[in-house]
This record gives sequence, C-alpha cells and structure tokens, in this order.
Amino acid sequence: MNSDFEPFLQQASEQLGSMLQQDAFALRAREVGRVLQVSTGVVRVSGLPGTQAMELLRFDNGILGIAFNLDPDEIGVVLLGEKTGLSAGSRVERTGRVVDVPVGSGLLGRVIDALGQPLDTADAINTDLRWPIEREARPIIERSPVTEPLQTGIKVIDALIPIGRGQRQLILGDRQTGKTAIAIDTVLNQSDKNVIAVYCAIGQRGSAVAKVIDCLRTADALKNSVVLVASGESTPGLQYIAPYAAASIAEWFMEQGRDVLVIYDDLTRHAHAYRELSLLLRRPPGREAYPGDIFYLHSRLLERATHLKPAFGGGSLTALPIIETQAQNLSAYIPTNLISITDGQIYLSPTLFQKGELPAVDVGKSVSRVGGKAQLPGYLEVSGQLRLAYAQFEELEAFARFGTRLDEATRHSIERGRRVREILKQDENQPLSAFEQIVLLIAVNEGLFDAVAVVSVKKTAHQLGQALANQLAAQREKIHAGQRLGDEDRLQMLAFIRSVLADANA
Repeated sequence: MNSDFEPFLQQASEQLGSMLQQDAFALRAREVGRVLQVSTGVVRVSGLPGTQAMELLRFDNGILGIAFNLDPDEIGVVLLGEKTGLSAGSRVERTGRVVDVPVGSGLLGRVIDALGQPLDTADAINTDLRWPIEREARPIIERSPVTEPLQTGIKVIDALIPIGRGQRQLILGDRQTGKTAIAIDTVLNQSDKNVIAVYCAIGQRGSAVAKVIDCLRTADALKNSVVLVASGESTPGLQYIAPYAAASIAEWFMEQGRDVLVIYDDLTRHAHAYRELSLLLRRPPGREAYPGDIFYLHSRLLERATHLKPAFGGGSLTALPIIETQAQNLSAYIPTNLISITDGQIYLSPTLFQKGELPAVDVGKSVSRVGGKAQLPGYLEVSGQLRLAYAQFEELEAFARFGTRLDEATRHSIERGRRVREILKQDENQPLSAFEQIVLLIAVNEGLFDAVAVVSVKKTAHQLGQALANQLAAQREKIHAGQRLGDEDRLQMLAFIRSVLADANA
C-alpha cells in the first residue's frame, strides 16, 4: 500500500469510529400482521401475538383501530376511520400505545373530532400533551362533598332540581323535547362564572351540531368551550370513544383546579354504537341485544365526574349526560341503567312540550339527589314552599277537570298555581341570574302576581326583570355571595316589587 495514503486512511478510520460511537444503534421489534376479514366498522386480523387489550393498531392506509377482541387465533379490531383501501391481506402493525387525545388550554374555542383532529378552519391545535381516553376515576379519599351550585340560569331547575359542581345529573326525555336546549342554556350561563364547558356530540346530525356551535359563538361562549364531534356519519368506533375523549379533556382542566362542565349528547346513540360493534364482533348479546357490559360502559365514564379536595387541586367535573326515551318509557334498559348511575334526573315531558310549557320539565318525575346542599341559601327560602304549592296545584287542576264545584280556597290555590306555572316558563337561550330568579319566585310565593291576569304574567315578569337591572344592589350581592336575606332585605325587595307591578298594571 502506498505510504502516501496511510495518513488519509488513518484519519478516515478515526472519523468513522467517532461517528459510530456517537450514533446509538438499537434494534426495534416490529409485529406485523395481516387482515383476514373486513366488515362495516370492524376488521379481523391475525399475526400479532403480543397485542394488548385496547391497543392501537395501524393499517396500510394510515387509519387506526382498537384491539377489541383478543381471541386465540385472531384479533377483532374496531376501526377509527373509513375502511377505504382495506382488504383481506392488508398489512397491520402494532403501535404499542392506547387511544389518546390532546389536552390543554389550546383546545379552548376549538371544534375537534374524537381523535383530537381539528374540524374547524383554525390553525393546528397548539398542545403537545396527550392523555389516554380511558383513565381511572379519582379515588374516594381525593373527593370532596358536592356543596357549590352550578347555576343553569333556568328557574325551574335552579329552584326545584338544583345541580352541584361535581354532580352527575341526567337529562332525559322523548325526541324533540328540548334536552339539548337545557344543556346549552347551562353552558351559556357559565360565561361569567369561570367554568369551562366541553360539549360532546355523539351520533348527532351535522346540522344540529352546527346550530349548537353557532349558538355558542353568537353568545361569545365558544372561547371557554371545547366542542368534540362524532357525528352520525362517523364510524361506530369514533362514536364509541368520543365521550371518553371528552372526559379526558375535561379532566385536564379539572386537575388544574378549574371547574368543568361536560355534556354527553347523547348516550343513547353511544350505547347503540357499542351494541353495533359488539354484534359485529360476535360478542354474546343480552337484553335488547346489548352486550353484558353495557352498564360498565357508562358507569366507568360517569364515575369520572367529581369534586376534588383542595389538597388535590379543588377542581370539579360536572357531567350532564343526555339520553332519549321512547314513548315516555322511563323503565327501558338504558334509561334505568343511567338513572341508577347518576345523582338525579331532569325529565322533559312531551305532553308539557306540546302544551307550550317550556322548558318542559316534569317536576314530579325529576329529582336531584344532592338537593339543597348544592343550592344558594336564597333559594332555600322559596323552593320548599314553591314545590309543595306546585304539586298541590297539579292535583287540584286535574281534579277540577271533572267539573266539581270548588270552594274558595281551592279556586285560590288553582289560580296561584297557574301563575307559578307561567313564572316557571322561560325562553330558550335566555338564562337568568340567581338574583332575578329569586326575586320572581318570592313575588309569586307572596301572591304579588295574583292580581295579574294569567296571560300577562310572562310580560309582567319580564318588565320586573328589566326594572331590577340597577336596583337592590345589596340584596343582589348577598344572594350571589351565598348569604341569607334578612327581614329588612325581604321588606325592601317586596316594596320594590309592589311598586314595579303597580306601574305595570296601571
């Protein structure tokens, strides 16, 4: 060898050795399988012996799937995208991770799908943190009692069926009775209360979801909200994971010490999607063809709603699941499951809806198991009397239809009840503050609306609400601060109400 090349070779050898030392070579094991069968929303694959339950698998066309059934000879996979390009023999590879979703404040004001991909026209989501969609509920030792109210802005709910921060309150009723309207009104009422809202649409029509988004944007509430959409056109797999993804997004805010409201609209369609997947994967069917773990499907989701102790951040996650009943059948399988899981229910009656009594909340069939513990003291002075009087009125009104001659006291109770019913009516997207609600309820309880014609009660109540704009500041502050009203406060409020009603009737 020519000696002239020896220094060059020596230098090249040293450089190569240095490069090899700096680079870390590692062997990575890859498990690659093959698709055996493709069905609607699911596929069967083989050749992945190390796959774990609920692990993500990646297919040739780039879409992901969840390992749902781990059988000895094959794996049943739920697709999280369209099956376009998949056929028997296609390659599938393990990813080594479970389904996760981006979390963080960068999601506020955004519309995303169940995988965290943006559906709006804004830029990419500004967050690098991802959490698994399936997370264990917080243990009992970390939970605090539900004592702080979550105001919906709806009189009949805040007064008679109160909701607390950290509670799970079910909203149910037949189709087109105003279930989503109540949930959206609750979101709108949080705009000045430092509460984050996560709205999860499952199996809804695209036009219905667009209407909700437009409503939030018009009211400037979208900036404090996250909208997660798995529409009716999405695959059953995306509809299945959607509420769990929404829960993880909400939990991140809760663990930052924030109060969060999450709405699942609706879990009936979620159960239908799970039933479809289970039947396609040939899981044993049970009652109404639902699989045996249908109860666990929703219980593990709703158990994540809680109010944390201050030592663990002090945040809260309030869940408002929505389900649809058929022909007012509250004893159907899914409704009874969810009624037993949640802390109460708000039932919307189609009969009341047809009569124009909106919101169509049936007070007799609705209940809050938290009750007055999560209610402002100002309500406690009026709600008990109001509930009793309204229940008596409904019984007397039904009795009066028989044409029976009624005594003076009974006629008076019926007339008072009709005015209470008018007061409890409320237009959509017009939530009221706690102060305005309590003033109206005190007025009707004290009989100050008795002289107002029934057809004029709603108009007069609106005039009273407008007159309260800059009045009774001391009483307003006490009510919103959670303090009880003294005798002097009540006298001043009654005097003001009488003067306004006198001017309205003049």
